[in-house]
Amino acid sequence: MSKMARIRKEKKTPWQKFCAWVNGDAAEQMLLPAQPPKESKKKAAKAKREKTTSNHRKDMGLGQFDHIYRICAVLIGIAIVSVLMAVVLKLPLFGSPDNPSVNEVVERYVEKGLEETGAVNMVAGMILDYRAFDTFGESSVLFLAVTCVTMLLMRDRNNTDKKEDMLTAQEHVIEGYEEDIILTKISRLIIPCALVYGIYVVLNGHLSPGGGFSGGTIMGSALILFAVSYGMIRMSRFFTYATFRKVTSSALMVYAASKAYSFFTGANHLESHIPLGTPGAILSSGLILVLDICVGIVVACTMYGFYALFTKGEL
Repeated sequence: MSKMARIRKEKKTPWQKFCAWVNGDAAEQMLLPAQPPKESKKKAAKAKREKTTSNHRKDMGLGQFDHIYRICAVLIGIAIVSVLMAVVLKLPLFGSPDNPSVNEVVERYVEKGLEETGAVNMVAGMILDYRAFDTFGESSVLFLAVTCVTMLLMRDRNNTDKKEDMLTAQEHVIEGYEEDIILTKISRLIIPCALVYGIYVVLNGHLSPGGGFSGGTIMGSALILFAVSYGMIRMSRFFTYATFRKVTSSALMVYAASKAYSFFTGANHLESHIPLGTPGAILSSGLILVLDICVGIVVACTMYGFYALFTKGEL
C-alpha cells in the first residue's frame, strides 16, 4: 500500500491533520485520485501479518532502550535545572546598592571606546572590535543553522518522488501565470527602497544606530518579498544555492581574516597599523565597516535561506 493510500485510510486527529497540512501532504492528497485502487484481500491480510510481526520484533528490541532513554532524559533534565537554580541563588539581590553597576569593562568601553575603535556608535565598537570574535561566533551559528536546515529540508532526488516533483512543477506554473497584480506593483516600489535602506543601515552602523544585523534583516526581508511577489523561478535567476554558498562562505572568511590580526598584535589594542580615520567619517573606525558588511551579507542570505527552505524546500 502506498504512502498516500495509508494516509487516506488512517483516521487522523486534528493535530495530525494540521501537521499534514504544514508538511504539504494535504495538498498532495488533493492532486491524487479520490479513491485509490483496492488491493486483494489476500495481499492485504499478508501485509497486515508482516506489519504486525515486524512491529512486534521492533517492540521487543526497542522497549528496553526506550525505558533507559526516558530515565536518562529525566536525570539529565533534573541535573540541568539543579545547576541553573544553584546559579540563580548566587546572583546578587535585585536593586541592591552594592551591585556592580559600572565595572572596569564598562568603564573602558565608555571612556576609551571612541579613541581605541574610532566608532561613534559605541555599540558597534563593542561588538565589532572589543568583542568581534563573539560576533563572528554568532554569524557562524547563523550559517551553521541554515546549513542544518538545508541538510534536512533541501529537495533532491534522494528524498522526493515523482508526485512531489509534479506538485512542485504545478506550483511553479501557477506562480508564473497567476501573479497578484496589486502585490507585484507595490513590491516594485518597496523592494528597491528596502534594499537601499538596508545598505544604508549597514554602511552607517559605526556612525549611527544600526549595523550588520539590522541592515541584513532589512535586506533579507526585501529578498523574501521579491520571492513572494514574483516566485522562486525569477528569484533563481540571480540567487541560487551556489550563490548562497559562495557569498556566505566568502563573507565569513573575510570576517575571520580581517579580525585575525588581533592574534598577532596582542589582542588588547596594541599597535596594528590599521588607521582608524576621522571619527564620524564614513571611512573610519578601522575594519568595523568591513565587518559590518560581512555580517549584513550573512544575515540577509540566512533570512532568505530559511524562508526558501521552509516554504519550497529549495534555494
